[in-house]
This record gives sequence, structure tokens and C-alpha cells, in this order.
Amino acid sequence: MSLSTHVLDTANGRPAAGVAVALRKDGEVIAELTTNEDGRATFGDVGAGGFELEFAVGSYFGEAPFLDTVPVRFTIADAGAHYHVPLLVSPWAYSTYRGT
Repeated sequence: MSLSTHVLDTANGRPAAGVAVALRKDGEVIAELTTNEDGRATFGDVGAGGFELEFAVGSYFGEAPFLDTVPVRFTIADAGAHYHVPLLVSPWAYSTYRGT
């Protein structure tokens, strides 16, 4: 099916619009997107395999943030399923999970 992400700025309580997100498959960049005004980005059908989403949160937060880029590595085992990978992030910490 597809892969999507949603970046939420937990420090300011809002979606993180304008965050650059790179998608890597087996170490190679296969797509680069920027989150929309709702903090979302959709990569479409990416198939199965090992992936990494790299979020450029340092540019989003600006002025000397603790976090620069946040890598999230995961495996898509079922190429027919939808995978949603949210990122909850502040300048100092982040968490992620497999969403719906």
C-alpha cells in the first residue's frame, strides 16, 4: 500500500510544518519530501524491505537545537499494508511508533 508520516511539535503543541524528510531504502535515498501545514508527508507505495526516515528537525527548531536529524529505522514486511510512522518531537527529545 503506502508509507506516510506525521510530525508533531510537542514543545509548541502543533503539527510541525516544513520539516524535510528523507526516505532511504537499503541505505539509498529514494525520496525527499517536506511536511505540509498539518505536519504530514506521504511517500506512496515503497514496497517491502528495510527503511529509514530521516527528519531534519534542527532546521525546524532553529537556534542551536539539541537534536539535528532524527533517524527512524524500521522494516516493512507486508508490502500490501499501510505503514504510518509518526514522530513526536521537541528540541530535546523524540518518540515514534507504528500508527494507523
